[in-house]
Order: sequence, then C-alpha cells, then structure tokens
Amino acid sequence: MTSFNRSTSRRLKKLTQIPSVWEGDRRPLSSSQKSIEDLEAKGDCILWVDGSQGIVRGMDVVSSETGPEAVVRTLMRAMEHPHSPAKPARPQRIVVRDREIQFYLRGVLQDLDIAIDYLPELPLIDELFRSFSDILDSQIPDLPPQYAQSLREKAYAIWQAAPWEFLEEQQILSIEINKWDVGTLYASVMGMLGMEYGILLYRSEDSLKQFRAAVLRNEESEGRLEEAFLKQDCLFLTFEEPDQFDRNTSHLLDLPLGELDPTFGNIHPLEGLRSVLYDEEALIVFVALESLSRFIRDHRRQLYTNSFPQVSRRYRISLPHLVEEASKSVSVTVSTMPQLAAELEEMVGAGDQEAAIDPSNPMFRSLRDDLIPEDSFLSLGVVSWEMLEYLHQGVTYHQIGDMRKVGDGLPVILIQTSRPKAKTVIENIEASGGLKAICFNPGADSFDDGDSYDLGLLQTQNGELFLFGEFLDNDPTHIEARKKWNQRCKNTQGHCGLIIAKGLTGAARGNPQLRDMMAVFEARSLSPKDLGIGTLQLIPQLQFE
Repeated sequence: MTSFNRSTSRRLKKLTQIPSVWEGDRRPLSSSQKSIEDLEAKGDCILWVDGSQGIVRGMDVVSSETGPEAVVRTLMRAMEHPHSPAKPARPQRIVVRDREIQFYLRGVLQDLDIAIDYLPELPLIDELFRSFSDILDSQIPDLPPQYAQSLREKAYAIWQAAPWEFLEEQQILSIEINKWDVGTLYASVMGMLGMEYGILLYRSEDSLKQFRAAVLRNEESEGRLEEAFLKQDCLFLTFEEPDQFDRNTSHLLDLPLGELDPTFGNIHPLEGLRSVLYDEEALIVFVALESLSRFIRDHRRQLYTNSFPQVSRRYRISLPHLVEEASKSVSVTVSTMPQLAAELEEMVGAGDQEAAIDPSNPMFRSLRDDLIPEDSFLSLGVVSWEMLEYLHQGVTYHQIGDMRKVGDGLPVILIQTSRPKAKTVIENIEASGGLKAICFNPGADSFDDGDSYDLGLLQTQNGELFLFGEFLDNDPTHIEARKKWNQRCKNTQGHCGLIIAKGLTGAARGNPQLRDMMAVFEARSLSPKDLGIGTLQLIPQLQFE
C-alpha cells in the first residue's frame, strides 16, 4: 500500500485539527436517463464535505478506472486547499460508506490521528448526489433524442458528399421549405479553404449579406469579428476535431467517418450561440440536409465547373418516423444563386484589387514570393499532348504560339491550391500580362548552413519575377525531376507550361484530375544564363521596434 512521505505526514500534522466529522464518498456521475456508456464517459465524482459545518471542502471528477489514490488526493486538497469559505484544517473524524475505502484510508492516514469510521448512509453527501442527478436529468440534450440518429446520418452523408470540394462559401444554395415558420434557407458551404468544414443555413438573405459586409469591415478587429459572428441568424452543422487531434500530423479529411463529431446549433442576434437544436429546428435541419445531399448528388458534375450555373430541383423529403405531423413529407426546392454569388464576390472585390499586381510600382521589379500560396502542392511533370488538347477546350488556356509536339508531352509546373486562391493566382498572372517564362535559378543561403538551392521562378510579361519553389541542390528527387524537365524542354524547343489547379483539401489533393484544372499558361523555358540575374542570395529582414 502506498503511504505518505514522512515530510508530507509532518506537514499535514501541522494543520489545525478541528472537532469536525467529514463525510467522504466516490460515486458514478449517474442519472436515471443515462446509458451505461454515458456513465462510463462521465466517470466518478469524489466528494469530501464537512458534516458539522455543512460545506463542501473538496470535489473531483475522475475516470472510473482511477485507483483509490484519487480519494486521498481529493482529501489532501480538502485539508490544505479547501473550497471557500473553508479554512485549511485536519478533521478529528472521517466517515465513509464503503468498507474498501475505509480500510484503505486507515492504512494511509494512520499517522495523522484521524478516526476513520463506517456508516451505511451519509445524509449530506446523499442529498448532494440527489441534486447532481436532478441537474443531469433536467439537462437539455444537444439534439432531440427522437431525431438524433437521423440527423447524424444526414451529417455523415454531407461529409461523404464533400460539397466544399467544388462550392465556395459565397456560392449560395437556396432551400425553399415553407414550413415550421421557415420560408427559404440560404446554405453556405464552409471548407474549401481547409480551415473549418460545415454548412451554414441562414434564415434570410439579409443576414448573410450583413455578416459578409461586417467581416470585410472589421477583419482586423477580433472583438468586432466576434460581435459580427453573434449577429448572424442561422442554423449550422460543423464537423469538430475529436479530442487529442493533432493538426500538425493529421488532417480532418483523413479521419475515419466514425471519428468525426458533427455539431449542430443555432446563432441568433438575441440568443447568441447555442449548440442545441429544439424539435422544430431539428426537423428544419433534417429536411435541409437531406435535400442538399440529393441536390449535390444530382448536379455534382454541373457544380464542378468553373462557373456557377443556374440550376433548380424540387424534392419531396420524407420526415423521420417519430414526427407528429399530419403530413409525413415536405416538398422542398433547392436552387443555385449565381446572381447572389456574384454580388458577394463584388463585396470583396476592393480587397482583391489592392492585392493585385501593379506594374507601375518599382518594388515589383525585385523577386517576389507573394504570387503562389504557401500551402500549395507543387510538382514538376508532364502533360500528354492528348490531355493538352482536352485542357485547351475545357479550361482557361493562354497560348503563346505553335510548339513542337515531340516526346511524351508538354513539361509543366503544377500548382494545386484551394479554388479561391487558384482564382486569385490566375487573375494576378492575367493582370500582369500573362506568363512569359519559367526558370530555375541558383540561390544560396550564406547565413544559415550555407545551403545551395535551385529556385523555381515565374516571369510575367511585365518583367516581374515570382518565386514558386525552393529546392535543395542535393535533393535526389528534385535532381531527377530537373533532368527530365530539361530534356523535355529541349524536345519542345523551350516550350513549357504552368497549370493552376484546385482541390487541395479534397480527395484529389496531390493528384488533381482533369476537372480540377482551372488554367494553363504556356511559357518559354529560360536558363539561368538567359535570365542573367546570377546567384540569388538570401538576405534576412531585420525588424526593429
């Protein structure tokens, strides 16, 4: 049996011993309506109360697998660091209702001059646990029990449909329900940026617009952003990260379906945020998610295109079996809203223009690294001539002239990022007159380990140079890729290309398909000698306060 260190015993014996009887017990945090699994998840509650004064001196919640040492740890805190208004003290007598706890405490506390007795009932603790049970029984569940399973199934169906692979947040879908005092919901899909995945169901178009406008006005102010967030009027579904999830080593998209935790809730200017749905709200979300899933299934190919088409479809949604409604189904119409999407894009247009390339600014004559997003997927490869013909017909294609179709295809640099970022990259290249050349130029870092680099550069028609990749000279994978790149460029007499693709957070991450390609820029391949800028040196930027 584990016992106190001698120094600990001496410290506890220095506490004033008061003529009080303390009650102690350990019980499951139970409720008459909870299942065994719920109880095991909540664990055990350990309580120490001063029966003479009627106050709680110490309380802990521990796993049900935790050993009897936990009872002693809580007792020590009850003596040395009790809950207010109690003062540090040592009791004359302790009573428990568990024989095993009694014998264990007698062995551990034998040097502290405390009597350890047994009583079959502990009136004060019994009353406290009855109160806890009443609180648990009166708690409102996150979802109405009769609809909880159906809602989670709909949430998992949305996750598997993955609408964020092809729908941006501003590409709104209207869901016309006309029931339960709801006319039309406006669905915004979150997730294309790879930050948070879910569906926002706005109760009005005005609420959606006001939130977007508020975010643009106050994007630098955390307090104002929170205020704008709480002024939304919407229902929501989000997918939360499970406990102990490590973003540095894992991605939410890689988790098995069973480990995802869908969260439902409501936001309203007068209610704030609550992660609870009541009966009518649960039915509204059920119908919205089911109709949304069907719409995505039926029109996935059309929604995958670069444009946001005008599409509408009517569905009859069967309600869950336990619904007490005269009609057991609801007629719902789901439609895309390209005009609203264009309007929302215009709201952020000013910010995009500020970030666009300005050729008249002399600062842009130096090497820049702000064209290609940092988290992009990058590869050197080749596109077959047949595939190039398909791309010529189906995506934004910038051609610079006839080329010699020799070898296995056109050597290309592939940049894969999220759809919004890909659109910005394309717009910025177009704003600078298009792509002129692709080059690999030597670079050196004389301030760190003296490493040498092969720097991937893009040159636009206005003369700007943009960094798209840094590769160690001694990286065998890159060395092999560069050999193939040089040979292919030689075959095509210097013709090469840049492909911008979306789908970084989707199933095609790292392996974009034809439908993910958004633009092709033909260019010339330049050697470092042709570029004529010599070895680029890394110069650290010092910041002074």
